[in-house]
Amino acid sequence: MIYRFGAFRLDTSAYELRAGDDRVAIEPQVLALIRLLIENRHRLVGRDEIIERIWNGRIVSEAAISSRIKSARRALGDDGAAQRVIRTVPKLGLRFVAPVEADPGEVEPLPAAPRPPPQEDVPAEPRQSGPSLAVLPFAVLGAAGPSAWIAEALPHDLITALSRFRWLFVIARGSSFHFRGPEATLETVREALKVRYCLSGAVEIHGSAMGVSTELSDTRDGRVLWSERFEAPQAAVHEIRQQVTQAVIGALELQIPLNEARRAQLSAPESLDAWSAYHLGLHHMYRFNREGTARAAALFEQAIALEPSFARAHAGLSFAQFETAFLSFTDDATRATALAKRAAEAALERDALDPFCNLVMGRAFWLTGELEASLPWIERAIRLNPNYAQAKYARGWSETLLGKADAGRASAEAALALSPLDPLAYGMLGVRALSHMVLDEPAQAAEWGEQAARAPGAHPLIEMIAAVGHAMNGEAARAAAWAASARRRNPNLRAADFLQAFPFRDAATRRRVVLALERLEMPA
Repeated sequence: MIYRFGAFRLDTSAYELRAGDDRVAIEPQVLALIRLLIENRHRLVGRDEIIERIWNGRIVSEAAISSRIKSARRALGDDGAAQRVIRTVPKLGLRFVAPVEADPGEVEPLPAAPRPPPQEDVPAEPRQSGPSLAVLPFAVLGAAGPSAWIAEALPHDLITALSRFRWLFVIARGSSFHFRGPEATLETVREALKVRYCLSGAVEIHGSAMGVSTELSDTRDGRVLWSERFEAPQAAVHEIRQQVTQAVIGALELQIPLNEARRAQLSAPESLDAWSAYHLGLHHMYRFNREGTARAAALFEQAIALEPSFARAHAGLSFAQFETAFLSFTDDATRATALAKRAAEAALERDALDPFCNLVMGRAFWLTGELEASLPWIERAIRLNPNYAQAKYARGWSETLLGKADAGRASAEAALALSPLDPLAYGMLGVRALSHMVLDEPAQAAEWGEQAARAPGAHPLIEMIAAVGHAMNGEAARAAAWAASARRRNPNLRAADFLQAFPFRDAATRRRVVLALERLEMPA
């Protein structure tokens, strides 16, 4: 078959593209993409179909797909702005829009949209070193009736949402939705898709009520890492979609890194690859003590040495240096601050669209008291991943210290709702306490400060939030007890350290905090 459009001629028999009399040099995959779009020009072609037809359902990155689309446009004298030949319909797919004349020519036409020819000279996409996930279509239990569509709509929503995770390789729907029913075992999914994790679920309709259950499993050993069940009336189907999506995203952000760290601990240090070293670094970093932070920094540096382009390893190093400066684990906080900023910049240079990389840049500005400068980076992290609990906590921290207590409290509440078991949950509770200090509500400040100080991972500065809250509330004994605990853990802790860590912009709030610190007889 010969297709003519504009100055171009695509000959499917010779498998070549010509502009006038000149043959256009083009990669086989790019030519196959152009042919697929031309032969289906009467409709949209989705990205899942592109992966299925061009890559035979293999695992490929979004960057690879975008690269082929860009190359196809370039070969046809088109671009993403003009879109005179290939039009993108956001979130739906592509369509070939230039007028086409089809001529069978002198050869028999080939079957519609065949698979592209062998591509020995086209390098395969490098397999991701990080974790990969397949989201399977949910099972339908009982007579679902007209609501049966949610069994595919929910996992489709999840695939779309999880694709925002730059650290997680998510299999496209066109491949993962082949696995349905009892035959879709973890072993089958692992062998066929080469994934480490599988998210499955079921939708059950009983009367006017609907139940949705979800389960995250490690395909390597069959372990269930997380499961949850949601109940709602059928009439609230769209609300339950949002609830499930938020819960799954929050769980995966927490559970997969924890599981990767657990597995990395089983490996001998010399055998750690970059991704394992990174996750073991996170495990140590979340201990929030001097030894753990130093060990985390060393592991992040090991990951960077193994894979210099690994953006999240640079971001992890920034986080560790932030802890070193913020928690006074060094006598040279100025150097640690500079290192935190430099590592955040290196992370963003390698992946400006990773939410974690943007978060650490925002947090680096905390160390120099530039709270206003921190917010754009934190907000960007949230835009990149609207369910990023730690970024919402960070936004709440900045908002509260800038005097926007109501907004800060709302951000902290949203973070806790998304990730109630987060390693930084103590900080989220601490923001609640700080917001009540700003609002001059000492009883609530003491209550939330107590919760923060008792949360797992709470460090001495968090205990000092409890001490200040109780001092503001006139509870001298409780205040003194928390201050003494903080001083035992960090004998060098001074009032100036607390004021530097929590630089309240509101003058009245700062005066109340200073007065509370004086009651505690903290060294200046």
